[in-house]
Parts: sequence; C-alpha cells; structure tokens
Amino acid sequence: MFRGATNLSMDAKGRLAVPARHRDALLTQSAGNVVITAHPHGCLLLYPQPAWEPIQAKMMALSSFDKQSSSLQRLLVGYAEDITIDAAGRMLVSPALREFANLEKEVMLVGQGSHFEMWNMAAWRKQLDNVMNGDCIEMPAELEGFSL
Repeated sequence: MFRGATNLSMDAKGRLAVPARHRDALLTQSAGNVVITAHPHGCLLLYPQPAWEPIQAKMMALSSFDKQSSSLQRLLVGYAEDITIDAAGRMLVSPALREFANLEKEVMLVGQGSHFEMWNMAAWRKQLDNVMNGDCIEMPAELEGFSL
C-alpha cells in the first residue's frame, strides 16, 4: 500500500531517488521493475510492474475503433515505459515523460494505494488549491453517504 506525499529532487539526467520506505516495497513487489506512464490529468503514474500488467490488458481489450478508447490507449500504453530501480535506489524518467508532465527539479511523489502519481510541483500546488477551494469536489454517486 503506497501512501503519503514526498517532495523529491530530480537531477539533471532525470533521475529520482525513490524514498527508502517505498523502495523496499517496490523491490519486494516487483524486484524493482516499475512502469511509468502518462495520465490525462498531466501527471505521471508509477506502478509496480505486476500491478500494471492487468491495467494494460484491460486497455488493450478496448476497441481501437472507438475514439475515446484509442485516445486512452495512446496515452496510457503509448507512453508506458518499463524502468528498473538502480542499485542506488534511483529511477530514470525519460525525456518524453518528463516533457509530458513538465517535470523539473522539484517533483511531488504521491501515494495512491496501488501506485504513485508524480507531479510537477506547480501543478501539484494547483491541484491542492482546487481541492481546498472546493473547485473539484463533486462526490460520485457511489460515495453518497460516505464520511470521514
């Protein structure tokens, strides 16, 4: 279970050091093999490889003749890259993925249970501002009556 938000520094080559608490879990779950891909919200998704495989299979089972499905396939599967965490606990984010998410030196790694989101710091702050201002909080029907 991946949770928590961590501010990371990306080096000039596009490498990020995975926090030790998450690195150990990723090594256990996937021997350090992860998949990074693009998300429609402008961030990147980071999955342990075994958790990504069923998602990719579902995406590829969708009709390529449907415009919405094929657009999501292009984004999620087209940008997906297999990455191995190196011996120093770092992962290399490709230039294409860095460009997609506008990742620079400061990156926010946000746990989402089964995976992580990786955000450009300015975009992450905008997401938080939207939530705090109530701009994007519309509860789906399945959460009706949900309380914390």
